[in-house]
Amino acid sequence: MWPALVLCGVEQVLLQPGRMAASAFDFVHYPWTHSLVMAMVWGVVFGVVYFALRKDTRAAIVVGLLVPSHWFLDLLVHGPDLPVWPAGPKLGLGGWNSVPVTLALEATFFVGSLVLYARTTTAKDRIGRWAFVGYVAMLVVIYVGVVFGPVPTDVKGAAGGALVMWLLVPWAAWFDRHRAAR
Repeated sequence: MWPALVLCGVEQVLLQPGRMAASAFDFVHYPWTHSLVMAMVWGVVFGVVYFALRKDTRAAIVVGLLVPSHWFLDLLVHGPDLPVWPAGPKLGLGGWNSVPVTLALEATFFVGSLVLYARTTTAKDRIGRWAFVGYVAMLVVIYVGVVFGPVPTDVKGAAGGALVMWLLVPWAAWFDRHRAAR
């Protein structure tokens, strides 16, 4: 959600190449999308909406917990710019200060997530198998481009590019419907 709020002028991000070894973003003001308290609020909102649509309590709780989990993952890599509450103190362990640490952390979470998903689901058909493989390949290409490509020069362009990533959500939903829980 932060790219949309940046484009609307509600939150503020600056580009400062060299600020951190693995990120040129200076997250100046983003209390509505990245404070811990608001992450919990968004988690409740997403969990309630999911429950209203699916009537699946267990899955709604998982969805509700996954939203604020993002804050804790960000805590590992961000500098001290993550607000605890919208106007509260800011935390961050600074993993982005080191490219090797960033790559190790992100590879661990990416591969771990893939292994977890692949072990707990199985393809029902060719779409479930090959659309998933294509999705993973696309994520790797995007990641390599972001990490090793040129630093963005325009905040609005970077935010717009981040919004385009939402196209990956229906793709994931599509192939997930062609997979079954083990």
